[in-house]
Amino acid sequence: MVIAIENNVGDVLLEIGKINRQDLDRAFEVQKQTGQKLGRILIDLGTISEEDLRLAYSRLLEIPIWEKKKNDTYVMLENVPKVFLMANRVLPVCLNGDVLDIALADPQDTLLVETIALATSKQIRVFVGTERDILGSLEKLYEAGVSEEDDAMTSSVEVMEDIEQLRDMASEAPVIRLVNSILTKAIEVGASDIHLEVFERNTRLRYRVDGVLSELIPPPRELYNAIISRIKIMAKLNIAEKRLPQDGRIKMKVAGKEIDLRVSIIPMSHGEGIVMRILDRTAVMLDLESLGFQADFLKKFRKLLNRPEGMFLVTGPTGSGKTTTLYAVLKEIVSPEVKIITVEDPVEYSMQGVNQIQVNPQIDLTFASGLRSILRHDPDVVLIGEIRDRETASIAVQASLTGHLVLSTLHTNDSASAFTRLMDMGIEDYLISSCLVGVLAQRLVRRLCPKCRELYMPEQEVRQTVGIEEGVPLYGPKGCDDCNNSGLRGRRTIAELLVVDEDIRRLVLAHKDSSEILKEAVKKGTKTLWEDGLELVRRGETTLEELLRVSSDT
Repeated sequence: MVIAIENNVGDVLLEIGKINRQDLDRAFEVQKQTGQKLGRILIDLGTISEEDLRLAYSRLLEIPIWEKKKNDTYVMLENVPKVFLMANRVLPVCLNGDVLDIALADPQDTLLVETIALATSKQIRVFVGTERDILGSLEKLYEAGVSEEDDAMTSSVEVMEDIEQLRDMASEAPVIRLVNSILTKAIEVGASDIHLEVFERNTRLRYRVDGVLSELIPPPRELYNAIISRIKIMAKLNIAEKRLPQDGRIKMKVAGKEIDLRVSIIPMSHGEGIVMRILDRTAVMLDLESLGFQADFLKKFRKLLNRPEGMFLVTGPTGSGKTTTLYAVLKEIVSPEVKIITVEDPVEYSMQGVNQIQVNPQIDLTFASGLRSILRHDPDVVLIGEIRDRETASIAVQASLTGHLVLSTLHTNDSASAFTRLMDMGIEDYLISSCLVGVLAQRLVRRLCPKCRELYMPEQEVRQTVGIEEGVPLYGPKGCDDCNNSGLRGRRTIAELLVVDEDIRRLVLAHKDSSEILKEAVKKGTKTLWEDGLELVRRGETTLEELLRVSSDT
């Protein structure tokens, strides 16, 4: 019903010449993304004034217009607190016997009218006014006199008013434009995360692009709380809660792209800090070749993935592309003959033909409980977003030993450390050696821009580090328009694949440390992260500095 009226408001504005069809279509697009009322959107876009919207409502609903006059007096309602009137833009204009005249900024809200009628036991006659005039008149009314009830509730009402003020500021055009600009710019530059932080005297805005944070012009300190409130509203979070962390999600469409934003807010010393992870469904590369894995690596990798059972782990720090690699693996093995079920936190990208479960600790749907349930659904392949605790690890191991291929991630620095990490979680050595078929450690390095990279002769020390002959040049960054003058553009994977064989199993059962396990794997042909990265340096795909940033010669 509300949508129909909103659409009719647009039609009336068209009829009276306040907007054109292009204005209306643009407002509908914004409405799809934000869920705001059409009239509010048109005002925020600067297309119409509040007076134009008031006129449209008056003609559409055939109700009189209320206009603010200098010496007007209003009615103070005993059973309706100020905070309610302010929040809902309701002005009690006049009381004549059993008839109460009220001015509304949104006269289509019939439930609001019924609520006021019940609270006052009066017949209600509705007028339409502008939001600006209604709020100004309410301030004037409550400056003139304060009821005893309001005196008793002063502190709580002030808090509520602060919240409403933030809500109002968050709904104003400058704040909306600023937030939209921050989000749009981040997507345009290919950022993976947006960081907003506040300090005693200033704020900070940073984007993480290709794994590295860069600082931008920050928003004004005085608008920071309104910006946070605007993001909370978009993510359907509680704008009144400032003491506890909150997590939410925003879905929006930018330049024809479906974008998901994972929002995390935490309280800090001078306000709230916010990080938004950008999940661009169109940008993710669900293809092993596109991720930068080399041909000899892929041959061994795919052989492991063709096994009907066992556990395969991908390790690395946060932001090293572990989840993307596992999605690319699923893309290769998905088929009508294979049932795949995942348990993820969160489900970052939906995939056709794969059954995906979103972890929700609030209802006790954890990795462990979800995994325990899905094993009764006869899967062939199980993907666990992350093995974080003993219970999850234990169920994953049992699943891999009973005819399932289990894929998961683990936070370790290299491939060989996965064994000791599982032992630290309390998994027996004989179970680990029996179920684990392979471990992939990976990092993401920034690529040199192919359009502007330039040759240089490295110093003797660098040549010894990289292992190149005298007189052989390397490539370094220069900078051009294509790479935003950074000399680096995009990222690719460096990988360390450890295949578990009988010799590795014996070392695991003997509780040898990770360095000994890795040495044995290298003897069998495993290329370490450092060696894989050095090959890229020699080929001019990345720089030695970039390799040193994400790895080390161990």
